[in-house]
Amino acid sequence: MKLQDLDVIVTAPPAPGWGGRYWILVKLTTACGITGWGECYAASVGPDAMRGVIADVFERHMAGENPENIERMFRRAYSSGFTQRSDLTVMGAFSGLEIACWDILGKARDRPVWALLGGLMNERIRAYTYLYPLPQHRMADFWTSPDMAAESALDCIERGYTAVKFDPAGPYTMRGGHQPAMRDITQSVAFCKAIRDAVGDRADLLFGTHGQFTTAGAIRLGQALEPYAPLWFEEPIPPDNLTEFAEVARAVRIPLSTGERLTTKAEFAALLRLGGVRILQPALGRAGGIWEARKIAAMAEGFNAEIAPHLYAGPVEWAANLHLAATIPNLLMAETIETPFHDALIRGAIRVENGFVAAPQGPGLGIDVDEDLARAHPYTGNDLHLQMQEAPCDYHGQNAFQGGAPPPAD
Repeated sequence: MKLQDLDVIVTAPPAPGWGGRYWILVKLTTACGITGWGECYAASVGPDAMRGVIADVFERHMAGENPENIERMFRRAYSSGFTQRSDLTVMGAFSGLEIACWDILGKARDRPVWALLGGLMNERIRAYTYLYPLPQHRMADFWTSPDMAAESALDCIERGYTAVKFDPAGPYTMRGGHQPAMRDITQSVAFCKAIRDAVGDRADLLFGTHGQFTTAGAIRLGQALEPYAPLWFEEPIPPDNLTEFAEVARAVRIPLSTGERLTTKAEFAALLRLGGVRILQPALGRAGGIWEARKIAAMAEGFNAEIAPHLYAGPVEWAANLHLAATIPNLLMAETIETPFHDALIRGAIRVENGFVAAPQGPGLGIDVDEDLARAHPYTGNDLHLQMQEAPCDYHGQNAFQGGAPPPAD
């Protein structure tokens, strides 16, 4: 069994685009005709350039190789060009290709991927979701409305979710961390209060940020949120200075989580050694793939740390996350995104039922990708999967995080 052919499909989910502006899907085929699907997460270059990176990584390190040789292929990519360090774009490309290898291996053995990773630990996986606008909500108003957020949270709880995530704390910008505006702190507190009042003790509150703040700014905000007992305070500072997470943790009595923008065990190991973060959120389409994430999870056990796989992508990465989640003892929960397009792209193979997802049972990733649907929605824009705001925090007007995608025109 040898890897032979690569195809890359860049799919744009319909508006409002939950999961990002586009998803980079990869399809590998072996010389004996077995196909596997993977997904590369949130590249830092555009999709046309990323196609070239993915093709180069495949041709240079994987073509003609037995897909069983995951470790060998990882070491080639990780060490390429005399680096032997975490390279965000190269590892993003490799991660999606690596996921596709596991899909092939499971299909070749007629077993789910989790069965090849140590077997089944969790029959059901606790899911969480971001709060998104309900049909009656005007999207432009939703991101700054505690009352609408509370309505959305209550809807999630009534559908069985036991944890909801929201991010009312203002913009994430290319300027690095900033001090939150006082009204951003006030608004964040109002969101926590309204959602806590709506759901009571039926759900955990997951307070999301995107590395917006300086260390001091994160501490000011985090201390203001403590009365509402969020389960986590996500990525309160940028990921390029891991030492400062410990400073925030010493001052804030909310567990810190991070990992969406980290890659490979090297970065996660540094984070664990430095202290402060005990909830890790690897995105499997970036962190190095399924095998590297399994190593991260095993390493985390030694620090009494939990894993909550991150998802702001398509359903192929979601499937990979679930196979990791099914096999690890230190699982906290897994992020999910429920949209008709996510569901249709894998023909309903994964469903959230009463706030949990059953461990996939089909061979490989256990999904059936609708390739025609993926190709029927090509990405034609020029933006990245996610965009950093250039303008600084607005200390006079209203800041808003808009759910990771631009709102459609009303």
